[in-house]
Amino acid sequence: MAASALEDGARSQKQGRRGCEHYDRGCLLKAPCCDKLYTCRLCHDNNEDHQLDRFKVKEVQCINCEKIQHAQQTCEECSTLFGEYYCSICHLFDKDKKQYHCENCGICRIGPKEDFFHCLKCNLCLAMNLQGKHKCIENVSRQNCPICLEDIHTSRVVAHVLPCGHLLHRTCYEEMLKEGYRCPLCMHSALDMTRYWRQLDDEVAQTPMPSEYQNMTVDVSIIILGSWWMFLFIFAFLLKSV
Repeated sequence: MAASALEDGARSQKQGRRGCEHYDRGCLLKAPCCDKLYTCRLCHDNNEDHQLDRFKVKEVQCINCEKIQHAQQTCEECSTLFGEYYCSICHLFDKDKKQYHCENCGICRIGPKEDFFHCLKCNLCLAMNLQGKHKCIENVSRQNCPICLEDIHTSRVVAHVLPCGHLLHRTCYEEMLKEGYRCPLCMHSALDMTRYWRQLDDEVAQTPMPSEYQNMTVDVSIIILGSWWMFLFIFAFLLKSV
């Protein structure tokens, strides 16, 4: 159920913060789809049977004076700062986390901006240390996380790039490593296992062979079924006939 500005402000003050569990902000969004007031799109989507289009938000309500007004960074009535960071495209109000709006992603990302670059093929902002050092998969960010099946591109959870190029939510990646080390999509190793395999080889090399088996050898023969031999014989006969 949508909260009123007064209820939202009182609850936030009691909890020692403004806004909701998702964002620190001093206003409510007026949803253009249902005209209800919610602190953020996530709160709206968790309570309604439809999603709020962040780009279509036109009005907000101040949590202090309750004046409904055009979306902007500061209340025109009481000068309440709605958000240290404000994006007029995404209508994102929040405390300053060095956010920036990426035109290619189409949404805001947590920065600082100089620490990230946008990979045009992957269609995602990635850390600078991955530039030229990751495997590109076209539009990989537009796929859901294979662990939780939730959207990656617009998620507030950081994406983790596997060596194979596939993406997981960072939290899902950490949980996956508790059970295994392979990408759930292509089964390639999600970690560099070279050091681990070398360690296993060293352990095997340092394990003494029982004396009764030290000089033992075994001849390994390849057994070919008679039907295979028959096939080759017939094939050779046909070739000779031709």
